[in-house]
Amino acid sequence: MSSDFFRSIWVDAPAGTEQLAPKDLAPGFRAGGVACGLKDDGRTDLGLVACDSDDVVSAILLTKNAAAAAPIRVCRDQLEQDSIRAVIVNSGNANAATGEQGIKDALAMRESAASALGFEPTQVAVAETGVIGVPMDMDSVLSGIDGLAGSLAADGGVSFSDAIMTTDQWPKQCSVTLDGVTISAQAKGAGMIEPGFATMLCFVQTDALIEDPDALLRAGVGESFERITVDGQMSTNDTVLLQSSGLSGKPLPAGLLEAVLLQLAIEVVRDGEGATRVGRIEVSGAADDDEAAMVARRIANSPLVKTALLGRDPNWGRIAQAAGAALAGSDIGDLGPDVIEASDLAGAAPEAELSLKLDRGDGRAHVYFSDLTHEYIVINAEYTT
Repeated sequence: MSSDFFRSIWVDAPAGTEQLAPKDLAPGFRAGGVACGLKDDGRTDLGLVACDSDDVVSAILLTKNAAAAAPIRVCRDQLEQDSIRAVIVNSGNANAATGEQGIKDALAMRESAASALGFEPTQVAVAETGVIGVPMDMDSVLSGIDGLAGSLAADGGVSFSDAIMTTDQWPKQCSVTLDGVTISAQAKGAGMIEPGFATMLCFVQTDALIEDPDALLRAGVGESFERITVDGQMSTNDTVLLQSSGLSGKPLPAGLLEAVLLQLAIEVVRDGEGATRVGRIEVSGAADDDEAAMVARRIANSPLVKTALLGRDPNWGRIAQAAGAALAGSDIGDLGPDVIEASDLAGAAPEAELSLKLDRGDGRAHVYFSDLTHEYIVINAEYTT
């Protein structure tokens, strides 16, 4: 992974932004990670982030999946979402489709972390990721929390990032500063990606003063994680959490959070299980923005388009077919190379820009997507075997 966090051609960080060591969290936060035994290979699998400021403000966005995992249900119904002090996270087990016992286990994780930190349980979020339908090994998890809470550090960002990964090839993390404000962030995700208001998991910390964190996070996610797809699958565990300690006493610099979220989202696509390239499809001239988004997502999720991205095949006909399927029942006329730009498919660059111009109105939208490789099939065909 490049040492330059803002490495995508589609991300413009505000001028003057400086990159810090990814291990360093925004002032007012501590984090860490340990191995508690959920992963068979002994890798780090339990992480914790805590805010030391009593004046923390926060926002959390959760999956819309109707089969939402136990931690999602706990965060949705039993969490002070505007004043979250900490989040306890495990990888290796999604705690999804685990019934009432799964809820009890998620609550036990929350209460154990809260007790160890001296916080109210309703101020501790729970996030989990991994295999669906497997009971939690709670003895290992609770034992891990006891030791983890006492080892948190202001430079624990890397160990926390390691703790939240599953099939990720690299940690997705950063720490950046601008105009006296710092943002640190950690994300994970490689497969089962087509989020609703979230990604697989993403945690953002800042010392900025934020008046409306929910509106800020929704806007940022709407232009980043809401616009990505790897395989068209919505996770049962998608979570994005924004926490602010306010210790800088300064407002968030314009564009900084948006740039961080977009780069993290593109990193998730870039790390799509087996992925080798990232594409961006821009649809304009749709009846409205919703129609443009529907067409763009249909193109981005097309196996034919995704394999053309892999094979560097400038086959614009595949884009035309997918757009026509999205608007089935309408008559949009011929879609040829005069309205479809697909030459980047043939290029050697790791990022390819594609576009489609309809003639139905002023609607516009774009989606970032990965190619489809044999490795994706292998990873998912053998995920639990």
